[in-house]
Amino acid sequence: MNIRELILDMLMEMEKGKVYSNILIRNVLDKYDYLPAKDKAFVKRVTEGVLERRIQIDYIINAFSKIPVEKMKPLIRNLIRMSVYQLLFMDTVPDAAVCNEAVKLAAKRKFQPLKGFVNGVLRNIARRKGELAIDEQPENGNDGVPAVGHTCFYPDKREYPLEYLSVAYSMPEYFIRDWMKDYGMERTKKMLQAMLEIHPVTIRLKESLSVEEKKELLGKMGKRGIEATPHPYLPYAYRLNHVDGVRNIPGFDRGMFAVQDVSSMLCVECAGITEGSFVVDVCAAPGGKSLYGAEKAGAAGQVLARDISAEKVALIEENARRQGFGNIRTEVFDALQYDSALEEKADVVLADVPCSGLGILGRKRDIKYNMTKEMLSELPGIQREILSTVWHYVRPGGILVYSTCTIRKEENEENFRWFLEQFPFTAEDISGKVGHIPEAETAADGFLQLLPGIHETDGFFIGVFRRKIVPARHP
Repeated sequence: MNIRELILDMLMEMEKGKVYSNILIRNVLDKYDYLPAKDKAFVKRVTEGVLERRIQIDYIINAFSKIPVEKMKPLIRNLIRMSVYQLLFMDTVPDAAVCNEAVKLAAKRKFQPLKGFVNGVLRNIARRKGELAIDEQPENGNDGVPAVGHTCFYPDKREYPLEYLSVAYSMPEYFIRDWMKDYGMERTKKMLQAMLEIHPVTIRLKESLSVEEKKELLGKMGKRGIEATPHPYLPYAYRLNHVDGVRNIPGFDRGMFAVQDVSSMLCVECAGITEGSFVVDVCAAPGGKSLYGAEKAGAAGQVLARDISAEKVALIEENARRQGFGNIRTEVFDALQYDSALEEKADVVLADVPCSGLGILGRKRDIKYNMTKEMLSELPGIQREILSTVWHYVRPGGILVYSTCTIRKEENEENFRWFLEQFPFTAEDISGKVGHIPEAETAADGFLQLLPGIHETDGFFIGVFRRKIVPARHP
């Protein structure tokens, strides 16, 4: 199997916008698991890299090609993209080899007449690639803006800062514009830089593991070449580097840990789940919060984990079986539909609602190409509809946790304040749970906005409410 053809085919499929890149890459690598580890790493890096850097790559191609990227044949467009990524971001592949392989692949895929075009564009870029590098060191002081090499290809970062940031960090301009409005220039730069960094696998060890079991597990990871580093926010959270597939991590099959970002773990920490709690997770897949909630609730408690499709619920069930939790009940159920059977029954309701996902762009890169302004404008309304339904399930004195994996104030802080105005809840002080985290001043007011580049997590919002206890009326 030609590994460059695998990459090309995946890029073609991703461009259609009908499949999530992480799922497609995982499925392809599972199918061709017999490939050497070096080849699988190459496939993964180039495919993810092209997706991550596509705006910058297209900008460069347009500077060297007489045919604009958007008017090229899809196969040729993606073939040149993957080749430019190798030229600019992979020193291990000789330039001549990149160009030759691209020409051979164009011919193999029935584009013989375009071999000269592909070769000419790539060799011109290869000759001048020293001018196209973006220097990550600040220019003229610590202003946080990457300095451009000696080139006229990029927008002037002083005169056109929005356009420059968009190309330098391969991010749509309208995202950057909103972040600059909400968070200012300096924070926006830090977020953009963080979204291009390598993101290690984060795991949550079962709290029930003994000291000996934990030591043995970490030792086995080390023998496999996996570097496990404790996360500064939570004692059971670890960041793993040099992982060759999650399923190959020691302890995975035995359910000794869950793959979960620390932001999601904090969400459960803030819920205050105790032994015997009844927890309802209304948008539960893939089940990370449900599983952690089940561990905290113990054998005397129960978690009802729901999601909108049988496929998503099956994923929750698979993870529950692997980790050995018998106190989780799953159901296919739309969070927008009211369930009278749950009226005032739950000690805790977890509502990790559908959102724009802009806090996890560093891991799910295709979001930035598929998310539209129209979709962004619709999401806050959908989130409010869900909240307007699920608050009924919280018993008086119980907790509702509202969370998203985005960094938009319209979906987060504005919805948080709207909810307090509409329903019989008060904001719950969560500073005791997250006060050790930098820039967590709003925790006393009931919410925390985690930002990539500012916090050592995904971009994530956690808002915690407690339902008011209304005194009974006496005749």
